Amino acid sequence: MVTSTTRPAAPTAASAPARPLRRRRVTVGSTALYTVAALAALLWLVPLLWAFATSVKPEGETTAMPPAWFTPDATFEAYAQVLGRGDIIRWTMNSLIITVIVTALTLVVCVLAAYGFSRFDFRGRSWLFALIIGGILIPPQTLIVPQFVLMTQLGLVDTYWGVALPQVVAPVFVFILKRFFDAIPRDYEDAARIDGAGSVRVLWSVILPLSRPILTAVGIFTFIGAWNNFLWPFIVTNDPEMMTLPVGLGTVLGQYGIQYAQVMASAVLGAIPLLIVFLLFQRHIVTGVAGAGIKG
Repeated sequence: MVTSTTRPAAPTAASAPARPLRRRRVTVGSTALYTVAALAALLWLVPLLWAFATSVKPEGETTAMPPAWFTPDATFEAYAQVLGRGDIIRWTMNSLIITVIVTALTLVVCVLAAYGFSRFDFRGRSWLFALIIGGILIPPQTLIVPQFVLMTQLGLVDTYWGVALPQVVAPVFVFILKRFFDAIPRDYEDAARIDGAGSVRVLWSVILPLSRPILTAVGIFTFIGAWNNFLWPFIVTNDPEMMTLPVGLGTVLGQYGIQYAQVMASAVLGAIPLLIVFLLFQRHIVTGVAGAGIKG
């Protein structure tokens, strides 16, 4: 008599009991951290809300005591006056062109310098890198006079290049990018060189794709700094047609006296492009900053 033994069927995905989802443990430290972050975000948001609330008030209510957040007579007259009496479209285009030039040149120069210091060994490398890092300690205001003299001699006053070129120098970004490049494993580079890739090809096809987060963060910080820069564009531009947005708004508001609704309206208009850039690339900013901190 032959007896057959049947093996128990293996549990399938449908029959297997579902694993309970692990809930993230809420600790006192994480709660305190999120609370502090929320308060910091609220403190950052309050001035923007106050600026917008003031910009839509009639001019007579902007100095009323006690101050009020909202008014039943909200109006956009201040925006109409700011947009109507100043060539704000021209100034915005000037700021955009100059900011794009500064951002592009800064990325190109800093990437090439950082790649050279990270991957090549040449005579005087450490001294030259120390000299570049020492440039971080030099206040930009001390270079205004020689830069203005140089731009005058080159005939670049009241030109896009005259405003953009002195803003390209960024030793701190060379330092950050070099540290990031140093942390990239050389195995990828060696594999590319075995396939016949040269230094430029390695940089373009290996280093830059792996460095996309930090490059995005550097580009956005450069964009914000160039957009908000007031002192140098104010010094090197005399023609109203070449003024940037911060310089143009400051000149117009100074000419017509202090009108708080219009001051706040101009501040809101100047901040809108930066808010758009930040909202579009906030994930890349966080990733790039975190990567710069970890990779070092």
